[in-house]
Amino acid sequence: MVSVARTKRKARVWIQENTPYIVVISLVITLLVVFLWPRIFITINAGEAGVLYKRFTIGTVTDYVYPEGLHIIFPWDIMHIYDARVQLVKHKFKVLTNQGLPVYLKIAIRFHPEYELIGVLHQKIGPDYVNKIIIPQIESVMRRNIGKYTPEDIYTNKEGVLSNIIVLALEETGRKYVRISDIIIRSLDLPPPVAQSIEDKLVYEEQFKAYQYILAREEQEAERKRIEAQGIQDYHQIIADNLDDHMLTWEGIQATAELSKSENAKVLIFGNQGSNGLPLILGVPSK
Repeated sequence: MVSVARTKRKARVWIQENTPYIVVISLVITLLVVFLWPRIFITINAGEAGVLYKRFTIGTVTDYVYPEGLHIIFPWDIMHIYDARVQLVKHKFKVLTNQGLPVYLKIAIRFHPEYELIGVLHQKIGPDYVNKIIIPQIESVMRRNIGKYTPEDIYTNKEGVLSNIIVLALEETGRKYVRISDIIIRSLDLPPPVAQSIEDKLVYEEQFKAYQYILAREEQEAERKRIEAQGIQDYHQIIADNLDDHMLTWEGIQATAELSKSENAKVLIFGNQGSNGLPLILGVPSK
């Protein structure tokens, strides 16, 4: 008990003698904690991913991506935070066609980094990967391929020219640790005289197609009338070749028989009335 009490007295004495030093050290530690707090306690928000750089050991950690939440690291290490959500960047540039005429394109690119490869992306390219690989790569592919076509092919998207070029750009850019979701062409402009001449040509082509359709329709109508006239002519010719007195008499008898069956009042006078000998029928209107 004596030794314990003696130790306590010594401790009190030491504290009293070194109080200024203890206060200074406590203040220094407190200031260090306040200053280094953001470097020690790292919060990764929703939709983000972290890449840790270990200053004194392996450097960039490429085999592990730090997920959302709170992480505690050494103050001399650095946590780089990436946006892992789908993002949108807009870009505009000028392209020359195979005739040397300019095409002004405005595009929008939807993309997001490959989550599992964010560490490699940070090590090989860095946070500015949009301006280092996405935009230059897409612009390069579109320049190279648009330069093979005429302004009219590009302006009218003939045979899906632009669609095919966009597919190529998606394939090539997707190999650089980034996934390109879509490339949207916001606008495509040509110099006004060139655009006007293409529009005029398209109008004339549509007018010519309409004229061809009208011509084809009139030709078909003329052919129909010719066939109809030929049929009427053939019909009359057949009748003329086969019509004689016996046929006329027989047709007259058939007509008379049909009339006699009618409910309307009538008067039939039999006897030779003319050269064909058919009966004379006097009809009386019914009341």
